[in-house]
Amino acid sequence: MKYTPLLLLLLIPSIIIPQTNQQLYDIIDAVSSERIKQDIQTLVNFGTRNTFSDTISNTRGIGAARRWIKSEFEAISKDCNHCLEVFYQKDFVTNNNNNNNNNNNNRVPHDAWVVNVVAIQKGTKYPNRFIIMSGDIDSRASDTMDFTTDAPGANDNASGMAGTIEAARVLSKYTFESSIIYVGLSGEEQGLFGGAGLAKYAQEKAWDIIGIFNNDMIGNIKGVDGVIDNRSFRIFSEPVPPNETERQRRLRRFYGGEVDGISRQLARYVHKTTKTYMPEMHPMMVYRLDRFGRGGHHRPFNDLGYAGIRIMEAHENYTQQHQDIREENGIKYGDVIDHVNFDYAKKLTAVNAINMASLAKAPPAPKHVSIGGIVEPAAKFKWDKVKGAKGYKIYWRNTTSPTWDHSRYVGDVSEFTLDGIVIDNYFFGIASVGENGFESVVVFPNNVFRN
Repeated sequence: MKYTPLLLLLLIPSIIIPQTNQQLYDIIDAVSSERIKQDIQTLVNFGTRNTFSDTISNTRGIGAARRWIKSEFEAISKDCNHCLEVFYQKDFVTNNNNNNNNNNNNRVPHDAWVVNVVAIQKGTKYPNRFIIMSGDIDSRASDTMDFTTDAPGANDNASGMAGTIEAARVLSKYTFESSIIYVGLSGEEQGLFGGAGLAKYAQEKAWDIIGIFNNDMIGNIKGVDGVIDNRSFRIFSEPVPPNETERQRRLRRFYGGEVDGISRQLARYVHKTTKTYMPEMHPMMVYRLDRFGRGGHHRPFNDLGYAGIRIMEAHENYTQQHQDIREENGIKYGDVIDHVNFDYAKKLTAVNAINMASLAKAPPAPKHVSIGGIVEPAAKFKWDKVKGAKGYKIYWRNTTSPTWDHSRYVGDVSEFTLDGIVIDNYFFGIASVGENGFESVVVFPNNVFRN
């Protein structure tokens, strides 16, 4: 009997025909560049948003900015039948170096509250599991300690803050199994104070954090080197958690995993989802915690063992970052709104939105994944089933590949053997799959068995 290629495909249980979800395309279409533009302009109009600027004025300074952001989240919540829990989360910082553990240099001109604006969209099935999108509220002039000079911070980081607000507008129209947090973080320029405060708050509340998407500068398409590119963007992720145990370090030495920490898996998830639903975009996975010698607000979460990545433009222009507004030798310095590309900011906002939606609709990832198959022509796997999973998918790739290039859906089982695949030549991982087809982040094996 002869089979057509399609029928052959259907007869092979290990192959799943790739499918996409229309809802994610709807989310992409719903993101508005015009709303992002309006929000960036509003933030710029506060003059300076330096963390230590005016907190009393209703028109200028960090206080006015954070009150406006909170009012926007509250308006969004009202439109979705109060689906968002909106509140301030704050910590007090002083100009005593001994109290500023996140910064070797004192960037605190006076004692102040570092205030974050948090909006939580609770999940229907896993309310204590969170995916977080953040933007930074604060801006700075050339001198970090100067909290009075105009510092519009249009791209750094009104773009990321506006994208976070816009994502809340779009995703609040839907319901998700896990919770989503939209947050404006303060104190980034002085030493990542806002992220450190929220990460500690999350730890104290025992939040189960899937990951944090730190959006810091998502609106510039013309680099300081003259390159113009409105499709590429970078995903920064650290290789392994800084708080891994000595046992984990030893296992990694013998069994691999140098580039397979939880943050790197989150980066791969974003890469895959983006290439599937937005193929015109070019995500660049950068194997580094952040830019060379620099930092961002995902780092405090990484420090506590949470998965976190930085999503940002591919081409920075340093004349438009951390600069007083001026013109010298024909070069215009300053982070003004004229340099922001709103359509590009829309694209990166959509990247965040579809990935948060995918993760929030997926079941939890398996926590314990074991691998075996030493000196055998097969790779063997065992894992603990998770509630809400319809089945599981095994992923593998060449050891030099940055992405999961091969996969096999194996159904609702807790162990499986891939025959004919030599374990030495590949890296492997397991993802949970829900009834709706959405997948968890891939989990790299964290145990080895020999039977």
